[in-house]
Amino acid sequence: MKYLKNTKLHIPFLLMFALVFLFCSPPQNSNSDQERGLVRVMFYNVENLFDTFDDPEKNDEDFLPNGKMNWTFDRYQKKLNNISKVVAAVGQWELPELIGLCEIENRKVLEDLVQNTALTKADYGIIHKESPDERGIDVAALYRKDLVKPLSYQAIPVIFDDAGDKTREILYFKSLVRKTDTIHFFVNHWPSRWGGQEKSEPKRMAAAKSLKHVTDSILKVNPQAKLIITGDFNDDPIDKSLKEVLQANDPVSVESGKLYNLSLQHYSPSEKGSLKYKGNWNVFDQFIVSSGLLENSEGFHTSLSDSHIFYGTEGNEFLLEEDTRYQGKEPNRTYHGPTFHGGYSDHMPVYLDLRK
Repeated sequence: MKYLKNTKLHIPFLLMFALVFLFCSPPQNSNSDQERGLVRVMFYNVENLFDTFDDPEKNDEDFLPNGKMNWTFDRYQKKLNNISKVVAAVGQWELPELIGLCEIENRKVLEDLVQNTALTKADYGIIHKESPDERGIDVAALYRKDLVKPLSYQAIPVIFDDAGDKTREILYFKSLVRKTDTIHFFVNHWPSRWGGQEKSEPKRMAAAKSLKHVTDSILKVNPQAKLIITGDFNDDPIDKSLKEVLQANDPVSVESGKLYNLSLQHYSPSEKGSLKYKGNWNVFDQFIVSSGLLENSEGFHTSLSDSHIFYGTEGNEFLLEEDTRYQGKEPNRTYHGPTFHGGYSDHMPVYLDLRK
């Protein structure tokens, strides 16, 4: 990999402090009608977080200073600051304890995000492995070292019928959270709908099968194990990969040892979701949990009302803007085609609160 000299991001300390103060203080009008949980878990598809250096092992040519997207150091710096602003806003007055991310190029961009932005305050640890994805994008997780202790880590490969096809692995790690509960976390970025939903569906079905093999093995040993599955599934909660293969159920009633999709409640194509395509909203970014987190048991638990899509604070939905082609709002994204727009992402972040 060809690296230029290590240039620090030009973010004055006072600006970093102001960002943390502004977005981590209790808001006048909360984005939710509930108080923040004891642990907040966040997931965010950050839309092509590439550095500005050429990696000959990856397809990153578009995201170089002389590439199609004119991806300059200043634009990269703005992107990092925008992500840190979103993370801080989601955390409200305390930065999230756990964050799943996708569409990140490598470990370097994660280090820049946690060390050279307002997020430095949280002292985040990084869990990441280079994936075999053809685009060179990975999944990753950040965790607050003072509150979360990773116990084990595994990259779960997605097995296709065609051995030549490659995609992102599923990130699995088991952690001790706030020194009390052991929780199993899965961060996903399933194959896209490139070529059409129907044609590409078998690849997402394969991802669901690979994930289910691991979750079944955990729940077979301990039906009360606490699992949190999150990510960009490139399918809605009602699609076959999630309902039929993974068997992520509607939590109308809870049965021990089963999985439940808390994001099904958000699915409303004509209203809002976590991303928008040709005028319709999808909910590709989801939280799925095991029964152990929904039943009345000791330690951490969650509920339907603790699962959210985040658009911004009440009265300031800064992650949305006017949809000039279709009606309503749309994500305030980084690029519109090859044109730099300066926004945040084409996806909304989602978050889940855990309570005692």
